[in-house]
Amino acid sequence: MLYKFKDKIRLEQLKENEVKLKPWQLKVKTVIHGTDTIPGRVFDVFLLLLILTSIVVIMLESVSYYKEKYLQIFLVIEFVITGLFTVEYLLRILSLRKPWKYILSFYGLVDLLSILPTYLSLIFTGTKPLTVIRALRFLRVFRILEMTNYTKGANTLIIALYNSRQKIIIFILSILTFVIILGAVMYSIEPYSAGFTSIPRSIYWAIITITTVGYGDIAPVTPLGQAIASFIMLVGYAIIAVPTGIVTAEVMQKKHDKIRKHACSNCLKTGHTMDAVHCKYCGEKL
Repeated sequence: MLYKFKDKIRLEQLKENEVKLKPWQLKVKTVIHGTDTIPGRVFDVFLLLLILTSIVVIMLESVSYYKEKYLQIFLVIEFVITGLFTVEYLLRILSLRKPWKYILSFYGLVDLLSILPTYLSLIFTGTKPLTVIRALRFLRVFRILEMTNYTKGANTLIIALYNSRQKIIIFILSILTFVIILGAVMYSIEPYSAGFTSIPRSIYWAIITITTVGYGDIAPVTPLGQAIASFIMLVGYAIIAVPTGIVTAEVMQKKHDKIRKHACSNCLKTGHTMDAVHCKYCGEKL
């Protein structure tokens, strides 16, 4: 009953706000763009299953054994799914009064990029694996399952990264300067036979060493070079923690600022949660 009531309200709102749309466009919009109706939820869940199936097919097609055995089946499935995605994309455009808002939106661009590689593969080779970009369409699950509140954490992280961008840029520039100097030093110390054939290659060694990756394709052979390498490895552990500390400090600062701003107008005390309605000290409405 609740869903039927929501469906009725949703349809009435669409008729009021989208008077220029035809009846069939309103019905299509309710199903494709709406998530608060039963048909809309069923459509979105079916869409997610198609996306998952397509991604699995693309991955299996990259395995030579499955490609040789089931190539024709994979091609049929992929083109059928791409055809359905194409129809869905066109219906999304036709069911809007201002389709450009959807076309130029994030989801609109992702929907378009998810179908183009399949058609381009008919003309150019090597473009079909790019269809895995349709995995981004799984982001709709937050909207479908009404999990938009969970995206607030991502927004907090993005804001923290943006606010600490100057510190991070300075940190990256400092590291680049550091590895350039170390690369030049190692190029001067180590022999050509050790793999330090140029300063750029030596800088490459410094980067993989300071990030504690250590592929092992280049290694110092002189005692001084090994001593410098040991120093770089120890410094690398400390350097890795710096960006995390910068962002964490910014997140905590933002949190403290919110708590300080959320003060009672009567007793001026802080420490309330952001969803608090009344002061926990005097009972005054916040």
